[in-house]
Amino acid sequence: MPVVYIPHGGGPWPFVDMGLPRRDVDTLAGYLRNLRSDLPTPAALLVISAHWETPVPTVMTAAKPEMLYDYYGFPPASYEIQWPAPGNPALAARVRALLEGAGIPTAEDPDRGFDHGTFIPLKLTYPDANIPTIQLSLNGNLDPATHIAIGRALAPLRDEGVLIVGSGMSFHNLRAIFGRDPASAKQADTFDAWLGNAVTSDQATRDARLTEWAKAPSARACHPREEHLLPLMVVAGAAGDDRGVIQHSEPFMGTRISGYRFG
Repeated sequence: MPVVYIPHGGGPWPFVDMGLPRRDVDTLAGYLRNLRSDLPTPAALLVISAHWETPVPTVMTAAKPEMLYDYYGFPPASYEIQWPAPGNPALAARVRALLEGAGIPTAEDPDRGFDHGTFIPLKLTYPDANIPTIQLSLNGNLDPATHIAIGRALAPLRDEGVLIVGSGMSFHNLRAIFGRDPASAKQADTFDAWLGNAVTSDQATRDARLTEWAKAPSARACHPREEHLLPLMVVAGAAGDDRGVIQHSEPFMGTRISGYRFG
């Protein structure tokens, strides 16, 4: 299976009117809807969402995960969105075994539901919600090398029909977005160009650059905190020697965001 890093947008953006530019909404929604046509049909989905951090990588084990509406201040319809994909306790156990086998401590959470980093974009990509899906948390240390190692340990899942999805945003500075900072669009373009170059490089170069991402031009202006970038590190680790391809690179809420595929 390939591995992908997707931008999940902001809150419940494609399903309620948030006053966003129509072009931005239609362009990102179109990319996410069309993503499945470019991918083999997976046996299961493993999602690494920017919206779950724990002291050690943790998998959700519920057979029927609930919705976790981890946003606030939106219209009532935002809290009625459903994406009732089944869980996959067996895959959760397999993920833990692979990580523990690589010397990475893990945990499990039987109560965790799908957060909006999962159910919002995947409701577009897989609207039938019929593919078993689990989430894996970020490691709370937020260390890029740790997350590349996590991805590397999970790479065997690709040969088992599992689509590994990193769900984040390649630009995530909410103060800049909502403050309409005129410099933010230029900073986003600068960082996006650097990130695209890193992703499309050979494995050794890619891993070295992503590990030192904070030294990139405009890096901290685009990511004051790195949680929305770290799912890319997991995906890159799982990619092995597959070079990345830029599948999406368009403005959203005034700044450029990108999506990548490996393999």
